[in-house]
Order: sequence, then structure tokens, then C-alpha cells
Amino acid sequence: MNPPEVLTPERIDERVSAAVDALRSRPQISNVFLTACGGSFALMMPLQHVLQSSTVLEAHALNAREFTTRAPKSLGPNSLVVLCSHSGDTPETVEAARFAREQGALTIALTHELESPLALASEFVIGYQHGDAKRYAYTSAPILYRIIHALVDRATSSSTLAPATDAVAALDGIVEGLLAAHYDRADAWAKAHARSGLIYTLGSGPNYGSAYSFAICLLQEMLWVHSQGINSAEYFHGPFEITDFDVPFIDLLGLGVSRPIDERTHAFLVTKSDDVLTLDAAEWDLALVPEALRPSFAHLVFTPLLRLYAERLADHRGHPLSVRRYMWRMEY
Repeated sequence: MNPPEVLTPERIDERVSAAVDALRSRPQISNVFLTACGGSFALMMPLQHVLQSSTVLEAHALNAREFTTRAPKSLGPNSLVVLCSHSGDTPETVEAARFAREQGALTIALTHELESPLALASEFVIGYQHGDAKRYAYTSAPILYRIIHALVDRATSSSTLAPATDAVAALDGIVEGLLAAHYDRADAWAKAHARSGLIYTLGSGPNYGSAYSFAICLLQEMLWVHSQGINSAEYFHGPFEITDFDVPFIDLLGLGVSRPIDERTHAFLVTKSDDVLTLDAAEWDLALVPEALRPSFAHLVFTPLLRLYAERLADHRGHPLSVRRYMWRMEY
């Protein structure tokens, strides 16, 4: 048996290049399906936003089970299906890859496990780094960002992949500085919310995926805190009625066309709740990121920043993020 492949930046870049070459050489790509489950599905939401706002391609972010049960009639040889599963053995995502290939679609999968069922079921596979020794630029979300910009270039005859790749390469430094700057604030917030049973998270546009993932994965799954990721564009259409002085919110303010949505929500929120944590992308130093990319790039920074707040909350609650009640412990 061959030893497992070491996921060095160089080897990851080779696999990204192979996938990019494959989508470039495809005679026609008329639609894109972005499919996964849970936290991996949340990564697909901003990619849909990028594609829909910059190309005429049909782009659909779908939960993997929804993808196979809907069986979209437009899925076929002119489709690209992008999938992601950290373990590579999420049954719904593996089945989605098999289903997509049966319809003739080009499949590109991301996983940390290159010998996993998802890797074996997909045409092109990109492994990504994970754990303490990782470079964030070589984890799943930044790699997906590069793949999508290759697709944007193909669809629009533009040249966004190179600047997007350079921006991703700068991520580790950007995030490291921001986490250091936020540590004390995150710790104080976590101490104040060590016994909170409910926390809402707001975001819109390309950043809604970060809010959604923080709510369902970090708060609900890992910390057993009741939560909901609320799209700020939907806030005034129902959710704002639960706003009160003692209800905690995390409020993500993005950049670009979605920012007015976030600002309107923020302006109301802070007058009704005394417990609002606002994370504002306009306060970050993104000098190394081209201005045109910053609105869609922000989600790559919000995600690790929110993780810091979750890690500090886990410490103050005495509940490690690795603890589960059901997951990995029983059949379901």
C-alpha cells in the first residue's frame, strides 16, 4: 500500500491546477451545482453569490440530499458539480458525486481524506490542510474561492484567478493579525456569555454562509447553544420581532452591495438590544486584496474570526468544541 499523500502547498496547487484545466477544457459549462452538507454546505453559499453576481451561469448551492432528491433536470454533461466533505465519507455527499457523474457532469471534490469514498467517487479531487500545522490559505474555503474564480474567468473572459490566488496567499497574515487584535474582545464576550442559552447570528450576501455555519456548526453542534443564522435581508420579515434588550446577537457587516442590507439591520438592532457583538469588515486591513474582490473575500476572514469567539466561549463554558452528544457516537 502506498503511503498517504502529504498535502503540501505545492501538491495542493498541482491538484487545483488539474481541476482548473479540466473546467477550462470542458466544451461547455452552462450550469454549476455547489453541493455538500453542514459546514461544508455553508462554504458553497458565498460561491453561489460570486457566480450569480458576476456571470450568467446558472449557479445553485444545494444541500447534497436535496441535490439528489430534486434530481435537477438541467444536470447533465454541460454541468459542473463542486462537492466538499471534510471526512470524505458523508453519505449524502458521496451519493451526490455518484449521481452527478452518472448524468455526465464534471465533478470536482474537496476533502481532507484523499482515499475516502468521496475522493473515489469524484473525477477530480483536491485535498486540503487541516489541524494545527495548516496554512489557512490551503484549507477548503480559500481553495474553493480559487476554483470559482477560474470559472468566472472562463465564463466572462476575465482574469480574476491570479489576483484571487494572490489574495488567498495573503490570508494567513491577515487572519493572524486580526485574531491577535480580537483575542481580548473575544474572551470578554465569551466570559459574559458563558451561560447564554441562545445566540443569534446575522449576515447577508457572501457572508451569510459564515453566519449560518457559526450558528449550526459551532453554536448548535459543538457548544449546544440554541441559535439561528439569520439572513439580514430577511430580518425585517419576521425575525426582528424576537429582538429585545437582553437577546444576544452577533452582527456581521460586510462590504460591497450587501453592506446596505447589513447596515439597515444593524441600525435597528442596536436600538432594541443591549447585547450586540458587531464584527465589521470595513475595519480590517485588506490592502493586499484587490478592492473588487474584497466584498466576496470577506467571508474567508469572518469564518476564522468567528471561530476565535467560539473557542473562547467553549473555554468559558467548560465545553470543548470536540464534544458531541450524538455525532460519531451512534447510528442515526
